[in-house]
Amino acid sequence: MVWMSWTLPTAAFFAGIALILVAMTTWQAISPSVERKGFLPIETTRGDRLFIGLLSSAFVHLGFVALSDVSLYVATALCVLWMCFLMRWG
Repeated sequence: MVWMSWTLPTAAFFAGIALILVAMTTWQAISPSVERKGFLPIETTRGDRLFIGLLSSAFVHLGFVALSDVSLYVATALCVLWMCFLMRWG
């Protein structure tokens, strides 16, 4: 049986995702979101934009791993900027 290596970056990643989900759940309970139309071609809520952002960030990271030798810190920085942009104006 093979076990996953829980390195510090792996644990921090999953802890960060869990923290985001708890924060978004709390935010939704306090202030329910309404659907709105931004630059995305569909009406979305905060949760929709979070899901789209996390999914697209995963693809960006996979693309960086597959297609370039650039540090993943660059991909992470781009994904953080993308998430901020998407959550605000998406």
